[in-house]
Amino acid sequence: MKIALVALNEQRVPEFVTETLERENISLVVRECVTREDLAECADDAEIVWSFGDCAALSAENLTVLKNCGALIRSGSGVDRIPIDAATAQGILVVNTPAAVADAVSDHAIALLFAVTRQIAARDREIRAGIWDRNLPALRWHLTGQTLGLIGFGNIAQNVARKLSGFGLRRLVFDPYVSDETFAAHNVRAVNLNTLLRESDFISIHSALTPETHHLIGARELALMKANAVLVNTARGPIVNEPALYNALCESKIAGAGLDVFDPEPPAMNNPLLHLPNVVVTPHIGGYSDNSLEIAWRMSLETALDLTRGRMPRSVVNRDVKSRWSLR
Repeated sequence: MKIALVALNEQRVPEFVTETLERENISLVVRECVTREDLAECADDAEIVWSFGDCAALSAENLTVLKNCGALIRSGSGVDRIPIDAATAQGILVVNTPAAVADAVSDHAIALLFAVTRQIAARDREIRAGIWDRNLPALRWHLTGQTLGLIGFGNIAQNVARKLSGFGLRRLVFDPYVSDETFAAHNVRAVNLNTLLRESDFISIHSALTPETHHLIGARELALMKANAVLVNTARGPIVNEPALYNALCESKIAGAGLDVFDPEPPAMNNPLLHLPNVVVTPHIGGYSDNSLEIAWRMSLETALDLTRGRMPRSVVNRDVKSRWSLR
């Protein structure tokens, strides 16, 4: 069995990964693949192709060079840059490790919510500028008794719901792909998107980026939100129409935003969202923590071992694929 690691996201392969694969008699080839030629030379005979970050060479057109591939592993949760339809057509499983980043991203989403609602960043800037004025306008928000809306209810959003459960928040969820049993298990109420937008005081986005969710939050959706609402996005930038968000913030249609993601990334310095006092921004670091990389490597390794042992991994993106492999 051969695994081709075709993107490293500027990381080094930990020793425990190489040692484990050697014990399992699995060959690991590592190369940062940028072109079709790179991919062909590295992975044309690999059973598993592994991307620890975004791989420029993994396009729909280039998948044809993967003659022996049965599975693509994408470490982390985001698969918007993986050609899922093309992989499915070729009988290639697309698997990811969303649980690897669930803790860190959920922490970050909550941190952004608190940073906006408690005006942490704004007050920090004032003090550093020599302003100490406790008579400034009072904080605009409180949490207890308010309504939290979660758009998407996978691993990360479920962690957010659980971690905020002690704050006395009513919790609404929009996710048409999650079962009623899952909603009930987390004690949340499933609603349609319009209801969530109208009734929520705080909204946190946790959807995958797909053609269906591109600009899911635009001018119409922002107009449905409360004037005192806060929007948090730690998912993907293109889910939110940025010009519409800027207009909504400037016109006081909503009150604040916490953004870890942008469209495009990095944002241009003249992006007007960067200059609004009621917006807190971070550079797409939600998935990082002191132990997040090790967790990502270990869960990716676990996924690879499941595949080599004929087991279905815990997270498969294209479950409708007619796989080249028979997995239990």
